[in-house]
Amino acid sequence: MDTPSRRGAVRGVVLILVFGLLAPSVVSAMTYDPAESTSLEPGRIESPANGSTVVSVQGYVFEGETNPKKPARLVSVGERGSLEWTYNDSVNGSAWFFDVDPLPNGNLLVSSPRSGSTVIFELDPETRERVWEKEFDMEDTHDVDALGDDRLLIANMREWNESSGESGDRIVVYNRSSDEITWEWYFRDHFPADTDGGYNADWSHVNDVDYIGDGRLLLSPRNFDQALVVDMESGDIVERLGSDDNHEVLKEQHNPDWLVSENGTPTMLVADSGNNRIVEYAKEDGEWVQTWSVGSNTLNWPRDADRLPNGNTLVTDTLNHRVVEITPTGEVVWEYYATWGPYDAERVAYGDESTGPTIRDMNASGTYPITGSANLTAGGSGSIGFVGQVRATFAETPLEEPMNELATKVLHFTPWLRPIWMSPWDLFWAVCAAGVTLVWVGAELVAGRRRIAGFARNVVR
Repeated sequence: MDTPSRRGAVRGVVLILVFGLLAPSVVSAMTYDPAESTSLEPGRIESPANGSTVVSVQGYVFEGETNPKKPARLVSVGERGSLEWTYNDSVNGSAWFFDVDPLPNGNLLVSSPRSGSTVIFELDPETRERVWEKEFDMEDTHDVDALGDDRLLIANMREWNESSGESGDRIVVYNRSSDEITWEWYFRDHFPADTDGGYNADWSHVNDVDYIGDGRLLLSPRNFDQALVVDMESGDIVERLGSDDNHEVLKEQHNPDWLVSENGTPTMLVADSGNNRIVEYAKEDGEWVQTWSVGSNTLNWPRDADRLPNGNTLVTDTLNHRVVEITPTGEVVWEYYATWGPYDAERVAYGDESTGPTIRDMNASGTYPITGSANLTAGGSGSIGFVGQVRATFAETPLEEPMNELATKVLHFTPWLRPIWMSPWDLFWAVCAAGVTLVWVGAELVAGRRRIAGFARNVVR
């Protein structure tokens, strides 16, 4: 029988449960000490780098405001992990940083979006002053490359035409001298409109464009799960690694690099972000064959990988908030932690993109774990434990595949959403508390309506 005393007891139990679920978050908030969180700090330095490494740190910007605990900045790191300088940019509004490229003159070419537009500029690393800048009416531009003289290659994503319901995502060549676009290539001219579920405001999410010689460009439409080589004269796609939704090859990749082996074999090195690994593919008999995979045990949304002349690979491990240099067999020899969300890292002495040998040229083909990290915790505690526990719990069960997919989504999105003092487990229990509260409120509303209906019937009688 539904009595006031019974309802009161149930409410008491629910309140205790909700407060119990929220308790870990409250304790974390009260005990959080910003001084204990890694911000800019070297990890393992087994082998010194050849000169400086520059890192672009994306940061977290919401509705035009930068979260001061999740800062965006450029960072220059010395050969043994010393901090050389940082560059924080609030000019023209709150900014975040994506591509940073060393130029032949020693300066840096930077792509820096802000609300609704992108500022591209050349930065003097000695003075930290801009040599020139140009603001484009392009939203969230991830990559810009110098194309000799005064020309810039720009990956123009999120170019959405609201009135026609059509995507204008494209690659353009912009001439600074004439202040005009002199060449453009549209994805809609080469892909069916239903690719990746159909046109939307972020259709291709093209995050990279590189000039690879002979009038060809290497493109990375992230949402299409593939890397493309385009001939600039004909406009044709002449090489294609991966295909839409074929996640065994690539899944929402970033920053592919074009390599050629000693015997002339075309090779691609790719940060396979959605699969949390770095992969290398070589083209054999007309087919792309995977020759190397590293890091699926530890990487968290890696977004850049450059092959260095010594055969090691410089990896930007975004949601572990670090940059690591690893050997061909996955051993960490140089490591630097840089919150919040590093995007790109370049060893300045070697210029832009990969300059080293292929994995096959080093006879190191295979699949390897990453070992030897200092295992510092950056960007908040417990960044791996919750997801690892979910995967371990459902391993070798009928729910393994959907739970792994859920864990991957949690791994990729929650670091941007949860407060820096809250661990993934804190967030999980807080979500559970919210769920219990919603069910409770819903039950109270239903019970209240029933009581009112019963009272009305009694009055009528």
